[in-house]
Amino acid sequence: MDPVGQGNDVNLNSPNRGVPVDLADFPAEGTLGNSGSQLPPGLTEEEAEELRIELSKVEEEINTLRQVLSAKERHAAELKRKLGLSPLNELKQNLTKSWQDVQTTNAYKKTQETLSQAGQKTSAALTTMSSAISRKLGDMRNSATFKSFEDKMGNLKYKVVGPRGDESPADSATPTQENPPF
Repeated sequence: MDPVGQGNDVNLNSPNRGVPVDLADFPAEGTLGNSGSQLPPGLTEEEAEELRIELSKVEEEINTLRQVLSAKERHAAELKRKLGLSPLNELKQNLTKSWQDVQTTNAYKKTQETLSQAGQKTSAALTTMSSAISRKLGDMRNSATFKSFEDKMGNLKYKVVGPRGDESPADSATPTQENPPF
């Protein structure tokens, strides 16, 4: 038995029954269209034959166009290769163009303006908040409670470190007779 699409016989019990068949492989004037199949209502045998011939021509044109398109695609790929254009370069160019297109839209411009204004307002708010915190810390440092706490910490430091705590780091880095390194 011939494989489907290579002969004129169609066996409905064949394991290839569900495989798509290219109708261009079958003759337009054969027993396939005329053998026992009924024509749709209102269609004469001559009209059916004309439609089969037209279908055959259209399918032939489709195949020709596919071949031409394939040849053109190969030629375009060869030209791109000669020009050094890779798919990655094309993707980069497409992304760059798309980004430029996005940047020119009104929605992007409005969003950019809104975000810019929000950034300016946030910056101003943070500056105001930072000034307020600095002012509050200054007020707190000048308060009696903080001065008392500072005095107590100074006394504690003097008790733990001793009078050497007032020396500068440069003075303590050079050993003397009174302060040997070990």
